[in-house]
Formats: sequence, C-alpha cells, structure tokens
Amino acid sequence: MTSFKQKYINNLAEAAPLAVFRILFGLMMLISIVRFWSYGWIDKLYIQPKFFFSYYGFEWIKPLGHYTYLIFVVCALSAVFVALGYKYKIAIITFFLSFTYIELMDKTTYLNHYYFVSALSFLMIFLPANAYFSLDAFRNPKKAFQHVPVWTINCIKLLLGIVYFYAGLAKLNSDWLVKAMPLKIWLPSKFDTPLLGDLLSQEWVQYAFSWVGTGYDLAIPFLLLYRKTRTFAFVLVVIFHVLTRVLFPIGMFPYIMIISTLIFFDARVHHKILAFIAKVIRITKAKFDNEKILIFKTGSVIKFNYVLVILFFVLQLTIPFRYSVYPGELFWTEEGYRFSWRVMLTEKSGYSQFKVVDGVSGRWFYVDNSDFLTPFQEKQMAFQSDFILEYAHYLKDHFQKDGHKNIAVYVDSQVSLNGRLSTTFVDPKVDLTKEKESFQHKKWIIPFKDDIKGL
Repeated sequence: MTSFKQKYINNLAEAAPLAVFRILFGLMMLISIVRFWSYGWIDKLYIQPKFFFSYYGFEWIKPLGHYTYLIFVVCALSAVFVALGYKYKIAIITFFLSFTYIELMDKTTYLNHYYFVSALSFLMIFLPANAYFSLDAFRNPKKAFQHVPVWTINCIKLLLGIVYFYAGLAKLNSDWLVKAMPLKIWLPSKFDTPLLGDLLSQEWVQYAFSWVGTGYDLAIPFLLLYRKTRTFAFVLVVIFHVLTRVLFPIGMFPYIMIISTLIFFDARVHHKILAFIAKVIRITKAKFDNEKILIFKTGSVIKFNYVLVILFFVLQLTIPFRYSVYPGELFWTEEGYRFSWRVMLTEKSGYSQFKVVDGVSGRWFYVDNSDFLTPFQEKQMAFQSDFILEYAHYLKDHFQKDGHKNIAVYVDSQVSLNGRLSTTFVDPKVDLTKEKESFQHKKWIIPFKDDIKGL
C-alpha cells in the first residue's frame, strides 16, 4: 500500500504533459465550436425545432432561442482561456458548465464524444493544468510550478484507458464478432473511398475491421502505458482514428483522441512541443523552468476534491454496467446504453406512427410527425423508447390545448436492428400517456425476438 501511494499518489512528475494537454484540449474545443457554428448547426439543431427531447431529470435545460448563440460564445471564449491558462479555474469551470448545458439541451444530438468532453473537462477542474507554461504562471510566480503530483497526469490516462477498454468490451458480442454487424451494412456504402473502396465490400475485410477494432480498443491503453511499445501504439492511434474519420462522419472525435493520447509520452516529448510553441509565439520557455514543486496542502477542501475525483472514477467504472439491471436485449431496449462507451455498435432504423384518441368524442386521428419534429429528430425518436414516451406526452399536452379531452396516445412502432427484419418495438395497445419516465424497465417494450450473445 505504501509503495502504491508513493508511486501513484505522492510521487512527482514534470508538469509539461499537463500543459501540452491543456493547450491542445482548449484549441480542439475552440475549433469544434467554430466548426459547429460555421456549419449552421446551432440554428438547425437548437433554434429551428419546435420541440426538444430532454434527458430524464434535466427537463429544465432547454435552448434559449437566439440567446443560445451566447452560450456558444461563452463556451468558445472559455476554451481560449483554458488553452492560454488564463484564470484557468474559472475558465475550465465555465467551459464544463457551458459545454454540458449545450449537450443537455436536446437528447437527439447525443454522441459519446460529447459526453467524453464533459467528463474530461469536469476532471480538469481538479487538475493544476495551469501550473506550467500558462498566463497564470507567467503573471503570478506563486502559481508557477514545474513539478506536480503524478496522479494529476495519471488520472487523465485512466479516463482514456476506460474509454478505450470499455469500448473494446462492448464489442465482445455476437453481432459484432460473428456477424460483422453493423460494418457489413456500413462499409460497402463507402465504395468511393480512395484506395480502400473496392475492398470494403468484401466480407473478409468487414470481419477484419470488426476483429481488429476490438483488439485495438482492448489493447491500446496497455500499449500506450508501456514505454517500449508507446511509439508503435501512438502510430496505431493515428492510423485508427484517421481511418475512422475517413470512413465515418464522426466530427472532431478522432482528432481529440489523437491529441489526448500524447499525455502518455514522457515529459521530454512535451518539453519539445512546448519549446516549439514558445518559438512560434516568441516567448522564453525557460522562464517557466523554476524547479518548484506543487504540493497540495492538507485541508477539508483538498480532501473534498480527492473524494470528488475518486467518486468520478467510481461512476465511470460502474455506470457502463447499469444495463445489467434491466431485462431484455440492450441493443434493442437501449436501457443503460448511453454513457457507456458503446461506440458505433448498432444500425437501427424505425417507423413510429402515433394515434391520438379523444376519450370524450371517441374520435381519433394519426399524427404527422413532421408537424412537430425535424427529420433528424423523427429518425432518432423512431427507435428509442424514452424518445417515444416523451413525444407521446408532448402530443397529449399539445392536443389538450386544442380542446381535446381525455386524450390517449398509442403508437405503431416498427424497428430494425443490425439488418434484421423490422418487428414491433412498442406494445400498440398501451396508452403511453399513462406511462411515466423513470429509471425502471419499460414493460411496454416488446421483447427482442433474437439473441445477441456478449457483454
């Protein structure tokens, strides 16, 4: 126990890796926000829609009309301050809150890498990423340190390791390994990819991608940790993420993961990166090389911070397994699917037609979903049970305002999973307005009629 504490808690490390990570993270977040804005996605996703799907417990978080742009401005500016290491603590807290608010505004836009950024930025609140090569350290020598506790660097490595390893565990299922699904569906459509196009339609290539992808996710954290394989592992990281970026429209996530894995390299590599940056912006890097050691003082605040970091990792390790308390096939019900690093494992499509019944007059009619939802929202809603339930309650409220009484809402929902024939997803005899959202199993989901083996 003593040796573990000495090696992983009390031991010191150069602060350069944290500084490089802070700079690149801030720059990547700034680029991501500018890219999002330039593509017109703020207006398309958060201004134009009439209705927004909420996360359970966060229904109060909604877009603010045209003031939503202000949230993105705040998020972008805080990312700049994070990169510069200026007023770092305020900047990283502001970034975490603004980015997470954006993520929670509409469940339709959920992506694993948005969740990753929120989790990582929360963790960075407790790290002295401004101790070295920052405006804070430049302006105030009392905040400048060349050496920091090693755990402040190792915890970033641990989070990255969890993301990769859990993504690999999730791939240990029969659809992915035995049937090469959904890659059998996706890869042939990339026939116009330079050099690879002709190969992607061949079955052996689809299986190779499935198996190699699994091995990569499971092994890469350990290859990055081991010094002798680290350079080779980083080459694999670059190849893997560049390839996934070419084949799939997953935005900035590949680049975020590439720059994040630099944290595994020795401080010498990061000093070279910082020396290059110093040369470009014409400052003297040596000013920060003061050999000072950052030691966290004992006290209630520090102890509370330690507790929060430990709790953070306990949640990261356990939340992905919450699906095990629900009956039924995870890929079908998706109860416990989000926030579990299950990346690109399913190809689902659906059709949901809602029937509104007036309990007084007995009249009924079908809803044209395009009257209330964007095409993207309708696509996502059609095969996700919590979306269907929330939308049914919205329809009830809407038509009650139009004068209808004792409204009941039913849905005819057909869903296809990983190339299988469409089957009924929701019990069409259940009045969804009488069902409430909760963490409990949704008994009105029709059980999956096939069997997918795996974790």
